[in-house]
Amino acid sequence: MTQNAKVIGTGGYLPEEIRTNEHISETVDTSDSWIFERTGIRNRRIAAEHETTSSMAEIAARQAIEMAGIEADEIDLIIVATGTPENVYPGTGCVLQHRLGIKKGVAFDIQAACSGSIFGLDMANNYIKSGAAKTVLVVGTEINSRITDWTDRGTCILFGDGAGAVLLQASDESGVLSTHIHSDGQYEDLLNCPNPQASTSDDTSGYISMKGNEVFKVAVNTLGRIVDETLAANNMQKSDIDWLVPHQANIRIIAATAKKLKMSMDHVVVTVEEQGNTSSASVLLAFNEAVRDGRIQRGQTVLLEAFGAGFTWGAALIRY
Repeated sequence: MTQNAKVIGTGGYLPEEIRTNEHISETVDTSDSWIFERTGIRNRRIAAEHETTSSMAEIAARQAIEMAGIEADEIDLIIVATGTPENVYPGTGCVLQHRLGIKKGVAFDIQAACSGSIFGLDMANNYIKSGAAKTVLVVGTEINSRITDWTDRGTCILFGDGAGAVLLQASDESGVLSTHIHSDGQYEDLLNCPNPQASTSDDTSGYISMKGNEVFKVAVNTLGRIVDETLAANNMQKSDIDWLVPHQANIRIIAATAKKLKMSMDHVVVTVEEQGNTSSASVLLAFNEAVRDGRIQRGQTVLLEAFGAGFTWGAALIRY
């Protein structure tokens, strides 16, 4: 019998250092009001020098394990979504596996930029449904501050660091109802971060570059379509969705997706004001926050969605 992938635990971690809009305005030509009006961001977290993507992932993962009430070695698959690994190899997933003291199963990384956690949920869901795995840990973890050019006003105002985790387990009960992922590589030049060590160009910076207006337009359109696709796949109406947990890139994109669902912002989980864009970590960080503060309750239907460089985009519909 096909098993469902049920969420049994969530976790999250944010570094201690808070970098405010006022702090950024000391080095680039901007202001708190200018940033907030255009993005909805006031603060973002910055990883300490000793922190890595795997160290942050471990903290988020252990929270999820504790909530689930299981032992770490029950996990037979670890999927880590990150665009900022501390090593080219070994993968952050393998480093995390060791940190958690797990010696069995398999661990690997995926790179789908800001959509990484949704892609991870898609893979976890399919592994569990096929019977290839029973207990799966999905983590999104990013140290964006180290690939951000803090003199580039267009990008340095947006990004922050953090890690989010979700633990899924095979169950007869409802869980992940459906997942939907897409990509279109024709937009490569609109949002990218080159690897200077692998480039033949002497002027490759290694920093994020983005054409903001163009990215915004594509994001709004693709996220609107993914909402329709998800609802149609589940024979649901917009009113059947209890909570929207969107990627935290920009409050205007979030509001546009909520409008598409005809959903009050009271039922949208928004963390962008205090966290900025934490890339692959953002959806799971927001989900964890709303689960832990009691907004998202067992039995409710939650739509998680994200859009990122690639372009990649996707959604996961969950009966929590």
